[in-house]
Amino acid sequence: MPWSTREIAELAGTSVNTVRYYHRSGLLDEPGRTSNGYKQYGARHLVRLLQVRRLRDLGVPLAQIETVGFGGGPPTAALLAIDADLTASIERLQRTRAEIRATLDGSSAIDVPSGFEDVASRLSDPDRSLLLVYSRLYNESAMTDVKRMIESEPEPDGASAAFDTLPADADDATRQLVAETLAPKIAQHLVDYPWVMEPVEHVSKGQRVTREAVTEALKELYNAAQVDVLGRASAIAQERLNVGQ
Repeated sequence: MPWSTREIAELAGTSVNTVRYYHRSGLLDEPGRTSNGYKQYGARHLVRLLQVRRLRDLGVPLAQIETVGFGGGPPTAALLAIDADLTASIERLQRTRAEIRATLDGSSAIDVPSGFEDVASRLSDPDRSLLLVYSRLYNESAMTDVKRMIESEPEPDGASAAFDTLPADADDATRQLVAETLAPKIAQHLVDYPWVMEPVEHVSKGQRVTREAVTEALKELYNAAQVDVLGRASAIAQERLNVGQ
């Protein structure tokens, strides 16, 4: 006895709308109709519906089901692609779980970009926040260099401590002193990583967006005296490098 649309949907464990969608998508052939226009589904339609559901349960996208087919051997190419996607997803979830576990155990930090956990203790809160901003603006190569810059600095570092504790109302002489203390480190970074001055090949969001985002982040994360010191220290470092050339 042939089945109606509702009946075959119930048998296949799906909905009438899904059956109709499969018709529109070309995944399910239209059945014959009775004289009064009602559809009459047979066993082959039920089998096709169950096959489509089986592939959907395996994660095959609807767009690929038609190319998979159901005759002959297994749909190797499509299933291999799905298997590769699942492998990548599992690895990503395992990394995420490991990071969460390490954070809960106190051996990792979530307020720095991935890969910077082992240097997080060297950074102030504003520094960590700035690194998160950097991770969205610079490519992986640049971030690797940024980590090397952090690792190259001695710990504890008096120059960094003076900068981190600099009050917003610091006088001009104090600002200049801290700037001159920071300048050698900045100069060395410019020598070791010259792209810092022209980062066009290392930005992921465009130069203008990067420049504006960094400027805004510096203004909000550091106080006015610290921003002023950074500008002075960079100018001193650049001047010393120009004299040495």
